[in-house]
Amino acid sequence: MTIKEVAQLAGVSAAAVSRYLNGGPLSQEKKEKIAWAIEETGYRPNLMAKTMRTGKVRQVGIIVPRIFSESVNQMMDGIAEELLEKGYLTVLGYSDPRKDRELQYFDMMQSNRVAGIILMGTAFSDYKKSALAGSTVPLVVTGQCIDELPCVYHDDFNGVRELTGLLLRKGRRKLVYIGVFEEDKAAGLARRQGMQQAVRDAGLDADSVPRKIADFNAESGYKCMMELLEEHPDLDGVVCATDIIAHGAMGALKASGRRIPEEVSIAGVGDNWSDMVSTPKLTTLHLHQRRCGSEAAKMLLQMIGEETEGFDEAREPEAQRARQIRLGYRIIERESV
Repeated sequence: MTIKEVAQLAGVSAAAVSRYLNGGPLSQEKKEKIAWAIEETGYRPNLMAKTMRTGKVRQVGIIVPRIFSESVNQMMDGIAEELLEKGYLTVLGYSDPRKDRELQYFDMMQSNRVAGIILMGTAFSDYKKSALAGSTVPLVVTGQCIDELPCVYHDDFNGVRELTGLLLRKGRRKLVYIGVFEEDKAAGLARRQGMQQAVRDAGLDADSVPRKIADFNAESGYKCMMELLEEHPDLDGVVCATDIIAHGAMGALKASGRRIPEEVSIAGVGDNWSDMVSTPKLTTLHLHQRRCGSEAAKMLLQMIGEETEGFDEAREPEAQRARQIRLGYRIIERESV
């Protein structure tokens, strides 16, 4: 079965079938005819022949810091949908707990001629920035704002600022904060700074807010919360850098006999499925992770040379110049505050 035979059955040109297979522009009528013809014939394009003809491997490398994260899962969902629609496979590289693996995967993916790479960023040293800036294939970073690189990221600072403000408006004045390592400029530094700015906005001493650094897991959140309860037994509000840390902290509060939210309010970041089944349900900052993945994939596909729908840099002049998109957020208020 060939493209010409599919075209004859659909009553269109071979060029139209080729555009359909490559995600090019076509009328809805032609798309439906070609889709029907492909389903009838069971036609599958010869990807190896196309690779030999174009020199491009229709694969995109995705480098992730962890695989048990709900935010990573949501982002991957957005990426995969866009790439699959354009006929690209994904190659996954998992770097945690050894961050040096990021550059190893980066080099290996380039050597294997992937069409492009999406890196879910955490910490960025000057050396890593320099290595990424020298990429031989299109590259997009998600989750971090790096001036020298194309990226899609979240407004972590203002999101956590508003989230902390919610607890303060509820009358909480003895806040504590459980963050993550601040080499991660988004989840670590920006979220902590957002919390502190909200405290300043309320006329309180932001520098005196007790803080602990946790790993990205519930066990670490539990441990940090227990330490804070011992050191500051009069605390009445907890802001956590992630939802999974917040769930661990909630467990520690319950084990210590603290009632949520009657005695202590608590909030996290992420809006994971577990927030709806916890007792009480967790108040959280919703970050548009799936859209982050989708926008990153669209940006990468455009850099590769694919035509994409819905990705319009012109809507944000700053993003058009820097090839960067900053996404918004929503506060989801539930029972824990």
